[in-house]
Amino acid sequence: MRDIITLACSECDRRNYTTTRNKKKQQAKLELKKFCRHCRKHTLHKETK
Repeated sequence: MRDIITLACSECDRRNYTTTRNKKKQQAKLELKKFCRHCRKHTLHKETK
């Protein structure tokens, strides 16, 4: 039921995090504010393939 997704930084486009999400309950793409070690600041991370 839960699928593994990858989160990419919206500024540098590097894939920093992986997490899981229930696709039946949450239809929209996941967006979280997380720390990017390449940018060295908190940025918006969006779900990618």
